[in-house]
Amino acid sequence: MSKDAVETAAVASPADATRTPADAGDAGYSKDLKARHVNMIAIGGAIGTGLFLGAGGRLQSAGPALALAYLVCGIFAFFVVRALGELVLYRPSSGSFVSYAREFLGEKGAYVAGWMYFLNWSTTGIADITAIALYTHYWSFFTDIPQWVLALIALAVVLLVNLISVKIFGELEFWFAIIKVAALVAFMFVGIFLLVTQHEVGGQTPGLHVITDNGGFLPHGLMPVVLVMQGVVFAYASLELVGVAAGETAEPHKVVPRAVNSIMWRVGLFYVGSVVLLALLLPGSVYSAGESPFVTVLSKIGVPAAGDVMNLVVLTAAMSSLNSGLYSTGRILRSMAMAGSAPGFTAKMNRSQVPYGGIMLTAAVCVLGVGLNFLMPSQAFEIVLNVASLGIISTWVIIMICHLAFVRRAKEGLVTRPKFRLPGSPVTEIATIAFLLAVLGLMWKDPEIGRKTLYLIPLIGLALVGGWYGVRRRISRTVDQEMGELTK
Repeated sequence: MSKDAVETAAVASPADATRTPADAGDAGYSKDLKARHVNMIAIGGAIGTGLFLGAGGRLQSAGPALALAYLVCGIFAFFVVRALGELVLYRPSSGSFVSYAREFLGEKGAYVAGWMYFLNWSTTGIADITAIALYTHYWSFFTDIPQWVLALIALAVVLLVNLISVKIFGELEFWFAIIKVAALVAFMFVGIFLLVTQHEVGGQTPGLHVITDNGGFLPHGLMPVVLVMQGVVFAYASLELVGVAAGETAEPHKVVPRAVNSIMWRVGLFYVGSVVLLALLLPGSVYSAGESPFVTVLSKIGVPAAGDVMNLVVLTAAMSSLNSGLYSTGRILRSMAMAGSAPGFTAKMNRSQVPYGGIMLTAAVCVLGVGLNFLMPSQAFEIVLNVASLGIISTWVIIMICHLAFVRRAKEGLVTRPKFRLPGSPVTEIATIAFLLAVLGLMWKDPEIGRKTLYLIPLIGLALVGGWYGVRRRISRTVDQEMGELTK
């Protein structure tokens, strides 16, 4: 339902002014996701390849101050999810922030939110299948299989899981998250043991002196820490999945607050805690972008098969991300299709109440990624990863703008805010938006990758404008039909 339609309904019937508007895209879903599924989806969204693999290169460039970067970005990521959680309790929707953008910002807002999120996950999906193929090549058994073949197999397996049922998706994501958490907890126990016993790591004893003797907290100055912010923000991408999953759980008002509130301590424990531990065990210069920092530590103490175990965990993280991307875009595209801003076939659902049309569209874009793996196997990962960062930053900004509009309407008496609220509004939203835009601007400081990514913004803008003119009539017809039903 569009913003104009909601406002028209409110004027036509004052008694219904506070009634929550229905989203046609929410009809037909099962409620098979349990509390444990949603909790683990929240954990899975907070822990991914950005930590398991990306932290190595960032530790090398930023040093121990990377922990501060993870903390700062984690706080703003929490604000985003807390704002989304409040909107979910106001009205649970599988369309999530696209549905809220439609209500509070109008159809144009929903159109931009939906397609930028699709850009994020479709390109992230390409990065994921590329990563899966690269990680699989680690084992000699798979080295003779072309990278694009492995990418295609990974996509086919995860696509099949998503199409069967939401319950199967939830179970798979639950066990993916269990593996990731277990690996991190095990490493942290090992790291703490090494610290307490002063066991040598790479020929030197761990401790605070590892930091002080190697340049201190900021060995390369403040700028490297600032520049890694973009990658750190991307590491937290997927946290917004909690909002999408809430539309398919029977008790969102109980499940969502717990899942959202637990994100903050998970960020502190898993991201900040593990980076501090890594910095105390080895100098930042020892870590590298090409190897998981956890593998680096374990190999220095002679743990057998450390690389094999961690490679399996990183492979799991990439599979989890691909699984989540197909799931979320399927729901988002269905919400958009029901309003006329996405192709009609993406609204279709199968007998298992799965929106297979949207899932298949995302998978089709990922197939293009298989082609990218065939043409440019060494560059595919970096190319798509930076495009995806534009999508996630815009998605988070739109969530905060929606929340600002929601709070404004609550003050006008048109909607009622739940007890579970984002603290400090409107300062919190404005500060988060400013931070995210600053991260976007800082990409200009990176001429190799970041600056080239920013050059894509005008092209994406033109594509969105052209697409809007292509669908606006269909959207208008859909809105007219809804208004007609409201006035009957």
